[in-house]
Amino acid sequence: MNKHGIELTIYAPANRSATVARVEVQRGHFQEFYNTRSTYLYYVVSGSGTFYVDDQPHPVGPSDLVTVLPGSRVHYFGSMELVLTVAPAFDERDEHHVRFISETESPHH
Repeated sequence: MNKHGIELTIYAPANRSATVARVEVQRGHFQEFYNTRSTYLYYVVSGSGTFYVDDQPHPVGPSDLVTVLPGSRVHYFGSMELVLTVAPAFDERDEHHVRFISETESPHH
């Protein structure tokens, strides 16, 4: 599945306590969003980039973990392979679009 610049492989668990996905991004996730219920945990497997959580930049590299709490806005740039855990499990009704991001906003362009 391709979503605003990222390639997602979602692993559907038997229970709904969490959703786990493999994320590949080449340039960035060009959508700023927030979730009203779930925490997003991004583990950086490889590559590097910058996460923006509530407009605060967080440079990341391999083995870094980024935690995005419910209600916090997030988007990111870079070329990375990530493992994303969403807990409680992802429900599209809880995710809210803030804005689309221009590639020119990336410090990596």
